Amino acid sequence: MKIAIAADHAGLEYKSLLLPYLQKQGYDVLDLGTNKAEPDDYPDHAIDLAKVLLSKKAERGVLICGSGVGVSVAVNKFKGIRAAVCHDTYSAHQGVEHDDMNVLCIGQRVIGIELAREIIFTFLKAEFSKEERHERRLKKIFAIEDKNMKEETI
Repeated sequence: MKIAIAADHAGLEYKSLLLPYLQKQGYDVLDLGTNKAEPDDYPDHAIDLAKVLLSKKAERGVLICGSGVGVSVAVNKFKGIRAAVCHDTYSAHQGVEHDDMNVLCIGQRVIGIELAREIIFTFLKAEFSKEERHERRLKKIFAIEDKNMKEETI
């Protein structure tokens, strides 16, 4: 599976630790930055990751910032992106199985690195269940996007 990973300055340490570990586990990982410790703006990294997923250059994405919240808010502005902050393994797999979540957001300042690894691997191994009730709910989400979101190029 090809995945994209990005972080702002507040998530750089975890991205730097997780990237080689993911590669060692056999994942094809696209590093979207940041690679600098100087403060930067998390929406820029959310934009980059959304563009990669929507262009099908990766199947899933991981975004890391201080809390996970900012990147989640930003990346969810894109039609076709379903992201959530998950700081536990249940939410990480349930978000994929029930909601077809394609972006995992985590906060470096909130959870430890070992838990972050577990959550990411749980997210990556999970599959959308395709149960009728989940398909029906996902169609309603798509309808909301079609009605309320405009595709924009940035």
